[in-house]
Amino acid sequence: MAVITLHAFVSGRVQGVWFRQSTKEQAGSLGLNGWVRNLDDGRVEVMASGEEKAVRQLEAWLARGPELANVAEVQSEFSTLDETLDEFEVI
Repeated sequence: MAVITLHAFVSGRVQGVWFRQSTKEQAGSLGLNGWVRNLDDGRVEVMASGEEKAVRQLEAWLARGPELANVAEVQSEFSTLDETLDEFEVI
């Protein structure tokens, strides 16, 4: 089983719609570690590590987001596991 890290930037109507908390809940249900935060430019940034299948499921979920969100674009990069991530948190 491959372990990877996703670094993603989500744009659209993604702030003020429970995007960060919903991402934390989704990542937790998939057993991922990492973080999610709002950026000053209106985007949401996500870093998530775990089994490749679960990370790719989170990436697909980010393209939809929670009910009130309107995701315009997800820019994603993948790398090897980031060992410093030991839980998933909103920062």
